[in-house]
Amino acid sequence: MLNELKQDADQRMQKSLESLRHELSKLRTGRAHPSILEQIKVDYYGTDTPLSRVATINAPDARTLSITPWEKKMVQAIEKAVLNSGLGLNPVTSGEIIRVPMPALTEERRRDLIKVVRQEGEAAKVSMRNIRRDVLADIKELLKEKEITEDEDRRSQEDIQKITDKHIAEVDKILVAKEKDMMEV
Repeated sequence: MLNELKQDADQRMQKSLESLRHELSKLRTGRAHPSILEQIKVDYYGTDTPLSRVATINAPDARTLSITPWEKKMVQAIEKAVLNSGLGLNPVTSGEIIRVPMPALTEERRRDLIKVVRQEGEAAKVSMRNIRRDVLADIKELLKEKEITEDEDRRSQEDIQKITDKHIAEVDKILVAKEKDMMEV
């Protein structure tokens, strides 16, 4: 029973880490990366469809993204969706290929993005602490029902704390790497 609780806590904290990585991948670093355009929706026959489902997105170099629609008539819709995305990108169409040059980030914008990175990191840490709290409450409930001994309770609490500390250290590592990436010019 206790091992199941520990494994469950570890898995849930791992999911929080994956969620953090996914959210941080959406933040622009100045380098072109296809995930930047991931949240853009294109009007595809009257349905808002993710851009990745109607076109191929590549990064031919560090400052440019290229979008190749699967259907020729989607070029204008994709161009319009990128313009209206709020990302500050200006697509350039040449035939069937849409090129999206990535403007350099200003120092002020980089600092703002680092604040967002830290907020995402703190949200992940809070999520992990909530998971720890829930698991510790379950362990206390087992102790109260006399299904485990006090020694098992104490050991389990220490194990859960170690799991939490390990995952929070991983969050810190991810944040440091992302901040370094954001500050590179």
